[in-house]
Amino acid sequence: MKEMREKETAAVAETDKAQIEAELGKNPELAARVRHQMRVIRQGAEELIGAEELERKIARSILTGRPLIVKFGMDPSAPDIHLGHAVPLRKLRQMQDMGHTIVIVIGDFTAKIGDPTGKSKGRKAMTEQEVFVNAQTYQEQIFRILDREKTRVHFNGEWLELLNLNEVLQLASTVTVARMLERDDFQNRFRSGVPIGLHEFFYPLMQAYDSVELGADLELGGTDQTFNILMGRQLQRDKEQEPQAALFMPLLEGTDGTEKMSKSLGNYIGISEDARTMFTKVMQVPDSLIVKYFELATDILPEELDKVKEDLADGCNPRDCKLVLARTITALYHSPENTAEAEQFFRQAFTKKEVPDQAQILEVVLESGTLFDCIRPLVNAGIVESGAQFRRLIAQGGVQKNGVRVERPEEPVKSGDVLRVGKRRFVQVKMC
Repeated sequence: MKEMREKETAAVAETDKAQIEAELGKNPELAARVRHQMRVIRQGAEELIGAEELERKIARSILTGRPLIVKFGMDPSAPDIHLGHAVPLRKLRQMQDMGHTIVIVIGDFTAKIGDPTGKSKGRKAMTEQEVFVNAQTYQEQIFRILDREKTRVHFNGEWLELLNLNEVLQLASTVTVARMLERDDFQNRFRSGVPIGLHEFFYPLMQAYDSVELGADLELGGTDQTFNILMGRQLQRDKEQEPQAALFMPLLEGTDGTEKMSKSLGNYIGISEDARTMFTKVMQVPDSLIVKYFELATDILPEELDKVKEDLADGCNPRDCKLVLARTITALYHSPENTAEAEQFFRQAFTKKEVPDQAQILEVVLESGTLFDCIRPLVNAGIVESGAQFRRLIAQGGVQKNGVRVERPEEPVKSGDVLRVGKRRFVQVKMC
């Protein structure tokens, strides 16, 4: 019986494929719209698996008016989102703007298992309270990027908690232990003799079942999620669904230009940071990453990105392109007024003759806000030798705040302020 159903499903799929390809061949406008959407989807992506299938799905969506279901899973383990985390969210927003339905799956159930991805040992499972708090924080932040009215949010416990033991065993029968051990992290742990809990095998399986439950047309994720997302394609086939396409986004390097963006490394740009801090940090991004940041951290269209590449190739000043980049990114998260003020602040604090190298910018974190409170961090960083020297510099006019000379240690400072100490030592203040 199952074999007969599979043959019928395959026959229907071939008929559908032929009809769509015929329509694309005789309808140039349809073909152009499909090409445009595919170009937007591919822009900046590391890899797209199932591209031909996705083209047909997009064509069918345009012809029928039925949007694609685009799935994105989130494990609520680290709720503070920076531009690196926002890379897939920006891609989702682009697809949302093209009319497709975004479905965010918050892995409350799978978080209780613990995602083993990239781990040398099993990850500690999260409590229900931890999942709930982090999930709430996630939602507050993701809707600074996604359109709340056009986004569906589900917790995968909605369906996974309803599976009975017989259904779980049926799911488990669709994949072999050998297949699971193809995952690098499992394979490395197995070879090293590090224990692998049987429950850990269920994480990719449960994540794959989310795609079946949603009938996902496309799943988006980072390259570290390749195994889990491809398992979704496999499980959909086993359940006689049309398999989802898989889009993988690359990791975004931080402001240091080498390591991936990370809060622990201090090379991050948080989406909740104030406009001044965000604008200034984007201006610290190395010139070599200007195009990549446009691709991954903004909603720029392919045609506009081509213009940026042409300008850089024609020898324009990278700083001018970076100003556009900083303005564009800051405007995504702040009002036009705050963005304009942040740019004005940057131009005042860093004139063309005074723009420091990235290595010369120090960030100091203060609990209270006066110049006097900066003395200890500045001494520890080697920028001044002592508090007495710092006070002498102030008296001699050698300290500026946002491009304006300061005259007393009691001068108030706030988060985002930039201090120039001496001729070319720059400090950015951040309040904790």
